[in-house]
Amino acid sequence: MAMTSGMVDVLRGDSCQGRTFDAIVVGAGFSGLYQLLCLRDRLGLSVQLLEAAEEIGGTWYWNRYPGARCDSESHSYCYSFSEQLWQEWEWSEKYPGPPEIRRYLNHVADRFDLKRDIRFNTRVTAAHYDETANLWRVSTDAGDVFTAQFLITAVGCLSTANVPDFPGLDSFQGKWYHTGQWPHEGVDFRGKRVGQIGTGSTGIQSAPVIAETAAHLTVFQRTANYSVPARNGPLTPEFKRWIRENACEIRTTMHTAVNGHPFLISETSALAVSPEERLALYEKAWETGGLRFRGTFRDLVTSNEANATAVAFLKDKIRKIVKDPATAEKLADIDHPYAAKRPPIDTDYFETFNRDNVILVDVRADPIERITQNGIRTKSGAEYPLDIIVFATGFDGMTGSLLRMDIRGRKGLPLAKAWAAGPRNYLGLQVVGFPNLLTVTGPGSPSVLCNMPVAIEQHVEWITDCIAHMRKSGLKRIEPSDEAVDSWVAQVKAAAEVTVLPQAKHSWYLGANIPGKPRVFMPYAGGMAHYRRICADIAARNYEGFLLSA
Repeated sequence: MAMTSGMVDVLRGDSCQGRTFDAIVVGAGFSGLYQLLCLRDRLGLSVQLLEAAEEIGGTWYWNRYPGARCDSESHSYCYSFSEQLWQEWEWSEKYPGPPEIRRYLNHVADRFDLKRDIRFNTRVTAAHYDETANLWRVSTDAGDVFTAQFLITAVGCLSTANVPDFPGLDSFQGKWYHTGQWPHEGVDFRGKRVGQIGTGSTGIQSAPVIAETAAHLTVFQRTANYSVPARNGPLTPEFKRWIRENACEIRTTMHTAVNGHPFLISETSALAVSPEERLALYEKAWETGGLRFRGTFRDLVTSNEANATAVAFLKDKIRKIVKDPATAEKLADIDHPYAAKRPPIDTDYFETFNRDNVILVDVRADPIERITQNGIRTKSGAEYPLDIIVFATGFDGMTGSLLRMDIRGRKGLPLAKAWAAGPRNYLGLQVVGFPNLLTVTGPGSPSVLCNMPVAIEQHVEWITDCIAHMRKSGLKRIEPSDEAVDSWVAQVKAAAEVTVLPQAKHSWYLGANIPGKPRVFMPYAGGMAHYRRICADIAARNYEGFLLSA
């Protein structure tokens, strides 16, 4: 690789050659690409981006399961920092699938010549802070060591697959797959008996597509879930033109919206209108489809009484769509408020249970006892013969990808130990005891509660401005104070408690899908626009709450 400004060869160990950069970025998805661009092209720093996969894509490199699709509208699921980029790229569908998103990210990487500073097939195995040298030493699975003053993680919030430890899985004679680690060549379900475990977003997207070709599909439902039709389809020429002509307005809406999407939440309370008007508004939102349903009323996530009106509407839809009353009741037996989990959107999910080759098994009533050589056995003794098992069991959200990298701060403090009681940081950006480590959309930031590219751009630009400030001021280290972290953790908790979100006790927002993981509500629920103002104010007050030193 050609030498760039600021890069120096250094020797580590007997024969292992490393390189020193101003910054190392981990992850080549939306976050990592933009962070590389900002630090390299705007600040002129030497930057190395390390990526475990063989290509660009981040979570969309790994997520290729049947029916996989973004739940943000395509014209908002993109970068907004470049007017030219906005004008020259054209999306084909309302909700893009992984191939189109990867094409977009590759277009961005090629347009800004980013790939020359990306090392693919390079998984970070350890990142240890050297206090004396004020450097992060980053080790990879290839035995290379890289060093940098700044280490920036752009590893995504949902990129560490969670495969439950079911007894007997090793004995299963068929094939099994996790939706987050899907074979790139795909899976042929024709003539196969398939069991799908999980009915979160990935399961809701997968089931209809699997059922189309499988001989039989058994959906093992652990937790019944809401879903709203996506109403996906090709974008019309008129809408594509509207996107180009209204770029400024769209971006303004995204940056001022609570959730970073290209629409605003209604200012009307669900309780301030008549039952007839409320029903009409819900029907209109159902026909529109997608996450816009969440924006029908302002208090759906802050009032249990208001939320109950959406719950009643959505459960009624399930009962009307699903023809078998017993199956409909299992699907409608939902034990948490609407949107207390990230609300899925679908294409014919509930309709899938009207097919002759699909059955639903409620494993809350009859839990999975073990996986056998030939399929799945439940506690009641029921046996389900299977050729393929699909685990749609989600991810070790928000912290999993960070904790598996063996990150160690001052005096060898492991991040896992610092977060033993749950993730403690400041603004979702920094952790006490880990100088110059910055986490893009880390726990404690809005991240998964909003349209991710909006959250990513805000974090990347804040980090870039902060490093520029440090270099201009001759400062070498930054980390938060204990007091700032305590205050922020309390604010994250308080923001969640004024919503219905913590009421879903099995939500991955709380880490409840991972055995032994601390039950702490991780994202900041105070809204993306409000969070943006908080971060800007802190920077304007000379990075209040951060300890900066020369």
